Amino acid sequence: MSFESLNLHPLILKAINDAGYTSPTPIQEQAIPELLTGHDVLASAQTGTGKTAAFMLPALHRLASPSQVRSRGPRVLVLTPTRELALQVSEATAKYGKYLPRAKVVSILGGMPYPLQNKLLSQVVDILVATPGRLIDHIQRGRIDFSRLEMLVLDEADRMLDMGFIEDVERIASATPATRQTLLFSATLDSAMDNVAARLLNSPKRIQVATSKARLNNIEQRLHYVDDISHKNQLLDHLLRDIELKQAIVFTATKRDADMLADGLSAQGHAAAALHGDMSQRDRNRTLIKLRQGGIRVLVATDVAARGIDVAGITHVINFDLPKFAEDYVHRIGRTGRAGASGIAVSFASSKDGIHLKKIERFTGQRIASHVVPGLEPRAKPRPGASAQPRSTPSVAHKRSRTWSSDVPHRSSAYRSDGDWKAGQSRSPAGNRDTWGNTAGSTRAARAGSGGNGRRDSFGSTTGSSAYFRGK
Repeated sequence: MSFESLNLHPLILKAINDAGYTSPTPIQEQAIPELLTGHDVLASAQTGTGKTAAFMLPALHRLASPSQVRSRGPRVLVLTPTRELALQVSEATAKYGKYLPRAKVVSILGGMPYPLQNKLLSQVVDILVATPGRLIDHIQRGRIDFSRLEMLVLDEADRMLDMGFIEDVERIASATPATRQTLLFSATLDSAMDNVAARLLNSPKRIQVATSKARLNNIEQRLHYVDDISHKNQLLDHLLRDIELKQAIVFTATKRDADMLADGLSAQGHAAAALHGDMSQRDRNRTLIKLRQGGIRVLVATDVAARGIDVAGITHVINFDLPKFAEDYVHRIGRTGRAGASGIAVSFASSKDGIHLKKIERFTGQRIASHVVPGLEPRAKPRPGASAQPRSTPSVAHKRSRTWSSDVPHRSSAYRSDGDWKAGQSRSPAGNRDTWGNTAGSTRAARAGSGGNGRRDSFGSTTGSSAYFRGK
């Protein structure tokens, strides 16, 4: 099938040809005809399958005809769970609709200054792409007129459910015309999504394509067992020095971890930067632009950035910390192997991560083969059922130092689910040791020249010491 056979507007087809697209993906092939006929759609599509074009091309086709309602408000509203994904949708929309006379796109996101957003909303808007929280603020202030809204798109609805945004989404939907066409796209369709769809969609057409297993066939998945944070860091450094690695995204459990790890990697000589929700929108945009331009080789990110990063040069994804949910594993590693290319996904796991691994393997339907690096073998035995003969990767010239005792607790014991520190956790004879190996109050650390607090960074260096700044 070709895009021409989908009966899209000629100006949209011209933009598609400019982008180099020749034939629709399965989700596009099934969703676009249903959307052009005006049906509500409930669709399951994994990341990287072309779902943005699946809903945006029909939306732009609708905009090719003038609205019958006189208003400055949007005709299409797209809700996304993260700012990165909202920006990705906005960029794709501008690309697909560049020849249409009525396709002005405005993004309303947290982190952007309100005066700028107020100015944008005071003008005519055709497509509004927004995150729920910030949009609610503008609705409460009466700055958005939904009287001519024709289409509502819920992108990554499962993620919005996980992040607790569904109440905001339903509140936004209640402010839009009941005659709207509603689209819900989700990585998975389960009972929770069915309940949301029952409240927001009207007799939707159900489309389910691109299972997790099929989506991951072009991504080589590897597993490395780790003993402690020192072992993790040395394996990471070894992986990042692979000449086959062009660009990589390293995922951590918390925002603090992302900052600390990015700083440590930079000190070791890697072109690294962090990306997480505490950064201003300006800084996040600058980081993503630099990543796309090749100025950043290693991006250290949290799950909030797992959906919305679409960079063709990402050859490796490394799960420094395993995700809490199996669905997030798929979205993380889906940052590589884009557009039919191959990719490599590496996950670090301790002996206590067996339950998380089982959930991931059950969700994807694929076994993750364990690997070892000669000289950096784990002391802990693999979980029962793991690959009997771990595969070897190229060796390293040095053995890692045995600076950690085996009783140092795993990261998950020191964090609550919201990423805050638990009080009184991770105690060791040397003082209060967190999961990064930081020791507070120990005599040995206090002598390291760290200004009295004796805290060590994630690479075993003492914050403020000359060794840290030399990257050792």
